[in-house]
Amino acid sequence: MQRRKYLKTMAAGTLSTGLLLDACTPNAETPVTSPAPGPLSARGMQASTTAVRVDMDLYFEAAADLYHATTNPQGKFPLNVAENRLSWKLLKEKIESIAREHPIEDWVANYTSSVGSLSTRQVLAQFLEKFLTHTPIDPEHLCLGPGAAAVIEQTSWIIAEPGDVAVIPAPCYSVYTQDIGNRPGLERYDLITHREMSELKGGPLVTTDHLEKARLEIEGKGKRFRLLIITNPDNPTGGIYTREQLSAYADWCISHQVHMVVNEIYGLSLLDTRHPLLREDYPEERPFTSFVQIIQERKSDYLHWWYALSKDFGASGFRVGALYTMNETLRKAFNNLNAPAMVSNYAQWTFEKVLGDHDFVKSYVEANQRALTENYGLAVSRLRKLGIPYSPARGSLFVWLDLSEFMTENTPEAEHALWMDLYKTSGVLLTPGDGFGHAKRGQFRLVYPYVSKEGLDVAMGRVEEFVKGRRGAA
Repeated sequence: MQRRKYLKTMAAGTLSTGLLLDACTPNAETPVTSPAPGPLSARGMQASTTAVRVDMDLYFEAAADLYHATTNPQGKFPLNVAENRLSWKLLKEKIESIAREHPIEDWVANYTSSVGSLSTRQVLAQFLEKFLTHTPIDPEHLCLGPGAAAVIEQTSWIIAEPGDVAVIPAPCYSVYTQDIGNRPGLERYDLITHREMSELKGGPLVTTDHLEKARLEIEGKGKRFRLLIITNPDNPTGGIYTREQLSAYADWCISHQVHMVVNEIYGLSLLDTRHPLLREDYPEERPFTSFVQIIQERKSDYLHWWYALSKDFGASGFRVGALYTMNETLRKAFNNLNAPAMVSNYAQWTFEKVLGDHDFVKSYVEANQRALTENYGLAVSRLRKLGIPYSPARGSLFVWLDLSEFMTENTPEAEHALWMDLYKTSGVLLTPGDGFGHAKRGQFRLVYPYVSKEGLDVAMGRVEEFVKGRRGAA
């Protein structure tokens, strides 16, 4: 397919099922005029007014007034940003011991490969094989970038043209829109497969029939379905895609020359669904299977995988993300483009030592999953008691819950008003459903491992007071 040229790149376009925006394509007879003089380029001006997400200002406001049982009991709970703070103490102690016991190696101060030091990629590959993918990984097929967002953006820029469409099952991570849109110029198509949370009890519902319907709609608008993004475990529902589902999507994508990427950034953040507080929500087991196994089997240039250390290890500030692909041309392009966005050598060296200690990793993952299960169980038990619908999660850091009973209309405005009322009344800040791409309003994401179990108990108590107050006033 010839490379398509556009008069301008549309940043962060959002396409929902049944709603596609027409691309702006040039007319050969229309002269291209120079942009008007100004302090910035047109794209710079657009970026200056494009917020990363709608809740970031409130997050920093709440984070500056954090709840503390003794020093700030009236403080706030910013449960809207995906940070796992439950196991930082374990990782912090390990990193501090590395700093004490290991002299920094000379290569840390020098240039390394744009896609990461080979020694780091070798250690990462061994860690992934043992704990996540359970299949051999070639470190030469790994490309490192400074965090998940950078890897997502870089991959999208390389494999797609401005105006191409990325299909994402809804609801899903709202900031994918910016990651794939701001610089790569892709448009987002939210693939809606259900309306009520109860329909997700057994897991994600996407089928190849859904993909085919999306393809026909997209192509009917003169666009190209170029990328399918799956998050597994899912953000925000916490659902897990089965091996059979992933295999079916992969075969469909290969046959239609659509790139498929699975983001396993929560791949080790799994819950114990047999826990007494949780088991009633799971009528059947649904084990996690890494998409890397399918990549190894298919050996296709259209299948790719993303990972980062920000969620499973609560290490978002270290900025370590990864792409795994058998597509040699993609890897070469990534290497040639990644010089401005390399991972700090010190971060690479530090996590060589962390991830290379498999005894530590094993104990860390087990302790982290126990802590996640305890906090998640506390949150959903309170929601169950209140009769608040939620999607049973099997992994991730989230509870996806439904407060739409407190809205008189299914509109963004009503959702925003409810979100703000909850925050102003209780000090509990959730992620609003706006941007997650689902048709039903009034659904919110709660990040349960942002605070300790004791702190979460206080936060859920405030949510309970809010719900009872709203119901009492009705």
